[in-house]
Amino acid sequence: MKYLSKFLATISVAILASAPVFAQDVIDPNTDVANTGDTAWILTSTALVLLMTLPGLALFYGGLVRSKNFLSVLVQCMAIAGIVSVLWVVVGYTLAFGTVTNGILGNGINWMFGNLGNVREGTTIPESAFAMFQMTFAVITPALMVGAWVDRARFGWVVAFCSLWLLVVYAPVTHWVWGGGWLAGLGVLDFAGGIVVHTTAGVSALVVAIMMGKRIGWPKTLMLPHSPALTVAGAGLLWVGWFGFNGGSALTATDDASSAIINTHVAASMAALVWILIERIKVGKSTAVGVATGAIAGLATITPAAGFVGPGAAIIIGAAAGLVCFFAVGLVKNGFQIDDSLDVFAVHGVGGMLGSLLLALFISEGLGGTGYGEDMAFGSQFVAQLIGVGAVAIWSAVATAILGFGISFILPMRVNEDDERDGLDIASHGERAWDLD
Repeated sequence: MKYLSKFLATISVAILASAPVFAQDVIDPNTDVANTGDTAWILTSTALVLLMTLPGLALFYGGLVRSKNFLSVLVQCMAIAGIVSVLWVVVGYTLAFGTVTNGILGNGINWMFGNLGNVREGTTIPESAFAMFQMTFAVITPALMVGAWVDRARFGWVVAFCSLWLLVVYAPVTHWVWGGGWLAGLGVLDFAGGIVVHTTAGVSALVVAIMMGKRIGWPKTLMLPHSPALTVAGAGLLWVGWFGFNGGSALTATDDASSAIINTHVAASMAALVWILIERIKVGKSTAVGVATGAIAGLATITPAAGFVGPGAAIIIGAAAGLVCFFAVGLVKNGFQIDDSLDVFAVHGVGGMLGSLLLALFISEGLGGTGYGEDMAFGSQFVAQLIGVGAVAIWSAVATAILGFGISFILPMRVNEDDERDGLDIASHGERAWDLD
């Protein structure tokens, strides 16, 4: 009996030790043990999201510029990734996700990633994993803006602007929506960044493009992409990485993640098909750049709704993305004559805002969604989404204008005409991307 008792005790301990920690079991973030499956998924998603910036976005944008500016795009993306990562550890994370005090900014409890809990409150993953996952979002958001100022921005201004923009625009908005801030209190929903990432970056990119002015020769001079092949390759990396972007935002390795990934994929697929269909009708050919841009538009548009809607709704959202963003490109460039060089606002900004508003309709259980929250219906949810989009767009525009002009008193925004004609690869970095000899 003595040995039997010891055997049963050993088995009991083993069973208890191997039992998974579910989300509803999270009580004390400083003492609880994280779920290893969820943690592994978030670590994987972190790598996928970083892949989106390096090298996905760099190649996507790089292929769209002229060859003399290709290297400058890669350098800007990498420099932004470096400075933002450091600032996120030092101060960005605590401003975005520190304990809620006033609904505007998080408190300073997590400076230098200090005082991180064993488990992030409300999740089953270590807070260090959560903070690192969110770092990759902070990295890609200002990098998205690079597409608005390619060919003419001064490198020093880019780094300084993106550094301050992270702290003045991105971190506060993140806190408002994802950190328990005032927009979250209004019921604003944003699954993976339609407001936090794409609206902030898209609106700010448009403002910078207006402030910086048109490229020399634009629009009379034809400025064709130097390598559509690199653009398609970059779009492919973005598409794959977006599975971590949206799927990882579920913060669990469950059906929530797989549903978000399914929605992400079909929305991108539909948007790409709609885009090249419109091209075929309007210009007679479906282009490589078109299919890549359409896919990105679909990805940006489904992002805020990915975890809240069903696959059928995701297909409709993707179709809307392809249609609306296609004509937004023409409106910005041909209608308003704004040289947003690589269509950051028309694709990311318009897509993110469109998806954030469509969420209010398609979250309905009757349309296959997860259903409205307590005391919410279509009307109230739409109003909340509209307030969220409007407030973030206004804040992004005003703060960007102030930062952009303020920094330009110390560091000019754009290079001189000679450097612009020579190309930023040589003028700013003293190197060429390609050996043309």
